[in-house]
Amino acid sequence: METLKEKTAKGLFWGGMNNGVQQLLGLAFGIILGRLLDPSDYGMTAMLAVFSVIANELQSSGFKTGLINLKSPTHDDYNAVFWFNVLAGAAIYVVLWFCAPLIADYYHQPKLIPLSRYVFLGFVFSSFGMAQSAYLTKQMQIKQIAQCGMTATLTSSIVSVILAVMGFGYWALATQYLLYIAMNTLLLWFFSPWRPTTKMTFEPIRRLFPFSFKIMLSAIFTQVNNNIMNLLLGRYYGETNTGHYNQAYQWSSKCFLLVGNMLKQVDQTVLVGLGDERERQLAVLRKMMRFTAFISFPLLFGLGMVSHEFIVLAIGEKWAFAASLLPLLCLCGAFLPLSTLLTDSVISQHRSDIYLWNTFALGILQMALMVALWREGIMTMVIAYALLNIAWVFVWHFFVQRLMNYRLIPFLKDILPFALAAAGVMAVTGFVTHAIEMLWLKLLCRVVLAALLYYVVMRLAGAVILKEIMAFIFRKGISSGKD
Repeated sequence: METLKEKTAKGLFWGGMNNGVQQLLGLAFGIILGRLLDPSDYGMTAMLAVFSVIANELQSSGFKTGLINLKSPTHDDYNAVFWFNVLAGAAIYVVLWFCAPLIADYYHQPKLIPLSRYVFLGFVFSSFGMAQSAYLTKQMQIKQIAQCGMTATLTSSIVSVILAVMGFGYWALATQYLLYIAMNTLLLWFFSPWRPTTKMTFEPIRRLFPFSFKIMLSAIFTQVNNNIMNLLLGRYYGETNTGHYNQAYQWSSKCFLLVGNMLKQVDQTVLVGLGDERERQLAVLRKMMRFTAFISFPLLFGLGMVSHEFIVLAIGEKWAFAASLLPLLCLCGAFLPLSTLLTDSVISQHRSDIYLWNTFALGILQMALMVALWREGIMTMVIAYALLNIAWVFVWHFFVQRLMNYRLIPFLKDILPFALAAAGVMAVTGFVTHAIEMLWLKLLCRVVLAALLYYVVMRLAGAVILKEIMAFIFRKGISSGKD
């Protein structure tokens, strides 16, 4: 019988494997697509992102999170959520089909009408896999979820490159998105033993609705927050500038989602499973926070340091403006996994109301700030966006402190050593390698030197989290060897 610690470690391992492989595949195929496609191609799909993700949140309505936060969900719970998601997905798609001309008018781009109707099929496909995903997550079958994600990413990426080579432009990106969702949904059905039945009751929906509705609204506000730049840049600066911003955001998001999604697959399940054991909950939360900071800060600060060399070498000089935006987004992105862990902690305490209103407040402030600053240029908007999201980490912490007694000083002790160590390592690395003129050599030297310095600093500091990670990796290696 596995202990909670072993289940959590295994979940983090497979969550990290899933997101790591997906991000590596995204890196490789992103480089290929970045060379084959233009900024305007990326801009076209980016302008539709906010509508797709909002529609997806509407059809899921927070019920996946609701199922995960139930102590022991029944077949009727999963069944009701499945049929609600499918019916809602179909209804919302019909509405958005007729709204496509209005979206095109907003952006002054008629080509968005057929493209939007194609892209919006994604949330219809995903509606068939929500309950299956919730079931696997609740059972801590993270390995199976990882296999779904990795296979879907590889398949969809290969097809998108073929389409890009054939000259399909932004249709290649749209197809990549759709095929990923369709393949992932099919594989979730393959791995999950749970199946829906036609005999159903919507009583579980009524019971879950008060909690899940707040999760849904919060998720919508979060998606608006994440896509507000695409929404405004697409209207006022056109698809090319939107494409530059989106390219920079996608590269930074590959890193912070690597950490954030790895946590999301285990944190709520583990914290909810501890029930009213407040001291154990806090101890687990603090350990996960240190793990997050240990990975997030060097990863994002490092990408910010090599942004110019990486972008120019990987996808070409035509993306130079995206490279100038990337360091700011990486600075912000280093803190986003911390916010993810804090928000999931709030949800695990069944306080979806706090999650809702805090997310809503961030969205209102962010939208007002972006609208006020759009005339000042894209760089000013990105700086404001980054600073606001960094500051909001401490707003989230304020509520976690009230709910779980996670005080500010312990919180700072858990994250600041890793943030300062990563910042110092990147500063030293940047200074030492500044004189190197060859871009590929500078990139290689910076990556190797930064990784070695960070490891040495952590060893000298006696970081417990490093020792635990190394012990787990070697233990997995020994176990695999015996198999």
